[in-house]
Amino acid sequence: MDNYRTDLTFKEVDEGWATARLGDVVSFSKGKGISKDDIVEEGKTECIRYGELYTTYSEVIKDVVSKTDIDENELVFSEKNDIIIPSSGETQIDIARASCVLKNGIALGGDINILKTKLNGVYLSYFLNSAKKRDIASMAQGISVVHLYASQLQNLIIHYPLSILHSTKIANCLSSLDDLIAAHSQKLELLKDHKKGLMQNLFPHPSASSGSGTVAEPVEAKVPKVRFKEFEKDGAWVEKKLGEIAENLDSKRIPITSTQREKGSIPYYGASGIIDYVKDYIFNETLLCISEDGANLIDRNYPIAFTISGKTWVNNHSHVLRFETFDTQILVEKYINSINIQDFLTGMAQPKLNRGKLDIIPIPLPNNPQEQQKIASCLSSLDALITAQAEKIEQLRLHKKGLMQGLFPKIKE
Repeated sequence: MDNYRTDLTFKEVDEGWATARLGDVVSFSKGKGISKDDIVEEGKTECIRYGELYTTYSEVIKDVVSKTDIDENELVFSEKNDIIIPSSGETQIDIARASCVLKNGIALGGDINILKTKLNGVYLSYFLNSAKKRDIASMAQGISVVHLYASQLQNLIIHYPLSILHSTKIANCLSSLDDLIAAHSQKLELLKDHKKGLMQNLFPHPSASSGSGTVAEPVEAKVPKVRFKEFEKDGAWVEKKLGEIAENLDSKRIPITSTQREKGSIPYYGASGIIDYVKDYIFNETLLCISEDGANLIDRNYPIAFTISGKTWVNNHSHVLRFETFDTQILVEKYINSINIQDFLTGMAQPKLNRGKLDIIPIPLPNNPQEQQKIASCLSSLDALITAQAEKIEQLRLHKKGLMQGLFPKIKE
């Protein structure tokens, strides 16, 4: 096709591209209802519910996570190479996603559009999720719940290689990259699990405390389950209130509304990290910030304690603490991020960790500064590995995005 080009191609198999209405190369059908209550851990039939297309699966489905015991006569089953697209969802862009099922006999739930085709389903799935994602999203209708129908999808214009081998090469290239991303993601989860285990074993469990500061058992020194050998005879750790080991700098914080901020290169911190960059600064040292308010104090989708350094500006949604040593700061940061602090929070609609509650959070610490340094160094090194692994995954995802943009045809200028 002379009016189309790709930035990337497999030249040995590139015989040009075909254009068609989606309805001319696929047949449409629908899945049949499988509710959340129908999912059984030891069920006899593997199944896919439409919500899992948002949360669990990407372009290729090789393994299925759910099972059901619904009578097989009441189900609709997949054939290898089927493409499935949700027919309902919360937003237009979310509903614009396609997955190719690589297994026969998978029960497909309601609110799923099923597309059967003789084309390479994996290729078509990647193509729809890249080149046609916004077009599909624009077809979805609705406000609180959006819907996507076969009658809309059938008019979508698609492009595919004339060479079957070309389609296969594109599909294999992208699915291999997804396998690599999945492997690195699994490694990231293992590193996070390893850190969680270390936190449970390298720190002793503090006395049970309530937000009022009352202690359910006498405050006493504790010993962690696992200890570096050179410190095994150093005796028990001590438990101190956070206000006893940190200097609070909250009085120096200054909030600036978004309209009043003068843009610059200085990080402007809020409850959960950097929210903007400004021209001036109020701190110029290494300090610890701990979220003062916000749903994340309960949800814990990201750290509530984080280190800031150099020139910074902090608003009134994050406590600011200074410690005598950086090792103590690191231990407190890692510990606060690993424990449940709900007993110290006030407010229902808007959770808050006020200064009074912050100061009485019990912190276990070793008496020996060298043990503090050893643990801080261990956890910091592990965090560096976790950060590097997360960055590697992000780079692979960006690489995948670039490949998807380059391997599919564009109109020649």
